[in-house]
Amino acid sequence: QVQLVESGGGLVQAGGSLRLSCAASGRILGINAMGWYRQAPGKQRELVATITSGGTTNYADSVKGRFTISRDNGKNTVYLQMNSLKPEDTAVYYCNADKITTINLRYPVVWGQGTLVTVSS
Repeated sequence: QVQLVESGGGLVQAGGSLRLSCAASGRILGINAMGWYRQAPGKQRELVATITSGGTTNYADSVKGRFTISRDNGKNTVYLQMNSLKPEDTAVYYCNADKITTINLRYPVVWGQGTLVTVSS
């Protein structure tokens, strides 16, 4: 079974930085797109950033210029570098992987368990 495990969340002051990591485990041959979503209390889950296997990126307007998504295909890992953090960035951040191919199966979509990011002011 394929699993995504996030790490790197925590408490940070406004203006600070955090780097989130998400590693996919399993007998993985390839992953199409990977991305980050976030959900604040009382709000719907929203897209933060995505990156294709070829390196094409997409960002929500609210994080453009502050966040950078990247991936290491050899390690099946996606990262989110978050700079100039604002209190409104506070949320649970979820890792997502699209179209994972393993030795025996193909998974349309897989979600991580989430990691909490809290930005204080």
